[in-house]
Amino acid sequence: MSDLTPNSPPSVRPFASEEPAVTVPVFRPPISPEDQTLFFPHVEGTPPPEPPTRIPHLGHALLFLAIFGSFFLIQLLLLGLSHPAIASGKVSVSPKLLIGGQGLVYIATVAVSWFLFPMLWKRSFAEGTQLNPDAARRNFLRLVPMGLIMSLAVQSITSLISVPKEIPMDDFFHTASDVWLVTFFGTLVAPLFEEILFRGFLLPAFAIAYDWLSLPRTPAAHEAWHSNNKLTRASLVFSTVLTSILFASLHGFQTAFTWQVLVILFFVSLVLSYVRLRLRSVMASTLMHVSYNATIFVFAFVATDGYRHLEKLAR
Repeated sequence: MSDLTPNSPPSVRPFASEEPAVTVPVFRPPISPEDQTLFFPHVEGTPPPEPPTRIPHLGHALLFLAIFGSFFLIQLLLLGLSHPAIASGKVSVSPKLLIGGQGLVYIATVAVSWFLFPMLWKRSFAEGTQLNPDAARRNFLRLVPMGLIMSLAVQSITSLISVPKEIPMDDFFHTASDVWLVTFFGTLVAPLFEEILFRGFLLPAFAIAYDWLSLPRTPAAHEAWHSNNKLTRASLVFSTVLTSILFASLHGFQTAFTWQVLVILFFVSLVLSYVRLRLRSVMASTLMHVSYNATIFVFAFVATDGYRHLEKLAR
């Protein structure tokens, strides 16, 4: 079983491993290793290895966001056409409609990306984004308690913070059916999408961009850039901080942009990013994220007697 704190920490590895060359069986006379090295660097029928690639880069991340934005705009268009009163501001949007629509947008974005990006990367979506579910499975008994403990710590700290009496999230906790839908969405759908976006796309994309911008403009530096796909530690630190700022900002609307809560969410994102980099697995940070969110809903479930007394959630 992998350990989050091995005896000798691994060196920084690339986000996407170099794709091995595909060998086509060909009948040919035996060739000595010396001859093959000197005269046949690529045996007939075997294409030369492709140069290392750095993915997902910033262009890929922007394409992922464009796919998401397109589905989001379609959702708004359908919502406006089916409920004209909502567009005029005369009627509020049903929480079920909002959460259900957002869930479909998330799922559709990942589904399209799952088939589109392998055509650009020449490798699977799971490999390109480094999902690595095996690492999450091996560390299941560590990641779940870590998410639970982090959630308890955050809830304890936020209980001491003064937040507005009414926040946008309160609109989703009026009926038991709404809360059950939010529970399902917040425990399963949202963590997976957010981890793919922030830890699967943006984290490597910002790191690659940082290394490119800091690259000396010399032929030797450019040759070194194209000869490997490693990321520097400085780029990973920069990207972790930037993606964590964006992660906290994404949740700002839910908490009426209470700055203390946003700072806490920033540190939560730092931990999730560390797990993702340490285990080289987006599914590992997703599992921890799921555990973190699930703990919040378990406490709400217990506090409201199975979502039967939602008035108990009032602060």
